[in-house]
Amino acid sequence: MDIKKRIGLFNVRKFVLAVADMFIIGVSALLANYFLTLTDKPPIQPSIITMQTFLAVVVGFMALWFCGAYSKMWRYFNAKDYISCILGITIDMAVVLLTAVTGAFSADTNLDSFYIFFIIEYIISVIGIIAFRLAFRKTFLKLVSVGENMYKKRTLIVGAGRAGKLIIKEILNASESDEVARQYHIVGIVDDNKSLTGQKIQTIPVIGTTRKIETICKDENIDVILMAIPSCSEDDRRRILGECSKTTCKIKVIPYVGNLIFDEYKVSKKSDNAPTVISQLNDINVEDLLGRLPVSFDNEDTKRLINGRVCMVTGGGGSIGSELVRQIAKFNPKQIIIVDIYENNAYDIQQEMLMDYGDKLNLVALIASVRDYEKMELIFDKYKPELVFHAAAHKHVPLMEAVPEEAVKNNVVGTFNVAKLSDLTGVRKFIMISTDKAVNPTNVMGATKRCCEMIVQYMAQSGSETEFVTTRFGNVLGSNGSVIPLFKRQIEAGKPVTVTHPEVIRYFMTIPEAVSLVLEAGAMAKGGEIFVLDMGAPVKIVTLAENLIRMYGKVPYKDIPIKFTGLRPGEKLYEELLMDEEDLKNTANNKIFIGKQIKIERDSFIRNYEKLKEFAYSNNSEKTLEMLEHMVPTFKHKINNTDNNQTNTSVQESVSTS
Repeated sequence: MDIKKRIGLFNVRKFVLAVADMFIIGVSALLANYFLTLTDKPPIQPSIITMQTFLAVVVGFMALWFCGAYSKMWRYFNAKDYISCILGITIDMAVVLLTAVTGAFSADTNLDSFYIFFIIEYIISVIGIIAFRLAFRKTFLKLVSVGENMYKKRTLIVGAGRAGKLIIKEILNASESDEVARQYHIVGIVDDNKSLTGQKIQTIPVIGTTRKIETICKDENIDVILMAIPSCSEDDRRRILGECSKTTCKIKVIPYVGNLIFDEYKVSKKSDNAPTVISQLNDINVEDLLGRLPVSFDNEDTKRLINGRVCMVTGGGGSIGSELVRQIAKFNPKQIIIVDIYENNAYDIQQEMLMDYGDKLNLVALIASVRDYEKMELIFDKYKPELVFHAAAHKHVPLMEAVPEEAVKNNVVGTFNVAKLSDLTGVRKFIMISTDKAVNPTNVMGATKRCCEMIVQYMAQSGSETEFVTTRFGNVLGSNGSVIPLFKRQIEAGKPVTVTHPEVIRYFMTIPEAVSLVLEAGAMAKGGEIFVLDMGAPVKIVTLAENLIRMYGKVPYKDIPIKFTGLRPGEKLYEELLMDEEDLKNTANNKIFIGKQIKIERDSFIRNYEKLKEFAYSNNSEKTLEMLEHMVPTFKHKINNTDNNQTNTSVQESVSTS
């Protein structure tokens, strides 16, 4: 290090250290002279001691500075830095001793006395300077730690296993530049192994079991809970997350062990290619609190379905459609054709795929509407898809109540167009995405999706070589128009969270689960089936809202109010997954069931479809609703759903109210 840089490093804090060093060297000389008087050697004259001490102090400061004793911050002192102190004192004593030997102080001075004097002074100086640094560093770090911890997040670690130990190690040993790890101050650990309670892991105490999380967080003023149990069972995971959600703490979780990059050597080395465990912590998802295990699927079947084939995804820019594109891309398709009317969404998924796969993926993004038969015909003729995944649809319940004709144009007519073209062009399989709202529908969107299911069954019963199949599932967490993004926006804006009714319940699944169902159904489809996913127990919407508020570190009804707005037009308290006339049959996957086909009267169905299309394109809401009720006997349009009573209400009254 050059002299200019050393001068730049020399600041007020290091000046204090230098003064302390010079004081220690001066005191060492006085002590050395005192110990010399205890020997039988002649004493050194006081004037010479004074001159020697002054020289030792000045030379010692310069030598220590030159050797780098002042070039590093206190908290980062290590063995190498203490060696630099020893080297500086050695140079200092050598210079002063050389001066004495050459007679610079006095030719009459006894050299034996000088040798003993310098040996004693050297030992005391080295011990004093190193001891001072060790003591000061410990005190300094203690004071700094206390000060820093006042501004850090008080943290509770859940799990004393390998992941927990690595997190603790990373936080305790975090460097100045590791801002992620340095934001946490670990207060304690909880673990369900009761034998660990009271013990310490790397100085951090185990202060209880997971069943005491709520009490511990309250008593210890915890800000953040870090879930460090990536390999625990789903039941335990949900139970522990349920305990965590009772607190006001921010919750972060380590991914499932299968997704965790878990290399202790690389983590300890902090290599660029090995992310730390801390960096893999994620905010908790509401999906983690659903009352069931994630549904698993046989990817081998999906791979055989997709591999080497041209796949079209209508609505490919939407939440379900874009996830279809992502998962299809993993199985080596010959080509993926994205069809969407909304160019921003289509562009986003196109760019994402290009970034992930580059030229390895043959991807085409087309802006087109499934309502436009001629345009879709051109697309089918040009690209000749072998598999069609039909996800394009209007699905927002209240908006479709106000304009039933638009729901029919996009959902019913769009589905018929794509299904008909699939039949005419020899598509291998057509897979349509439906919804639980199609079962005994009380709203326009559900009624149109039931019509779509009927279209699929109509095509399946027409003798077509194309295998037509419907997949039906409940609400998809995180999809466009779902409650979770709305709740998040409301919480982040500090607004009340709006829930329609305290008793409203829904079946939920994640977007990846929904898409995996579509692909698995496509793989096992023979034609005409309605595949239904076993989604476990339904979940109260208000419970999701309360949990999400807690996950933001807020208290429901106190920090963030929950406002009940009343059921919207066409909305039910609960949803159903199967029509009364459908019998469930098991499949190879015990989480997927098949509803039997419902016989479609071909002539009357096509006549009714044409009338429905005519009314929709003439923008006649009243006639459109009447035709929907005629085609879907279980659909009775109502003004409002204050309960689940299927009371008839006139079409005219419903339209004028909505």
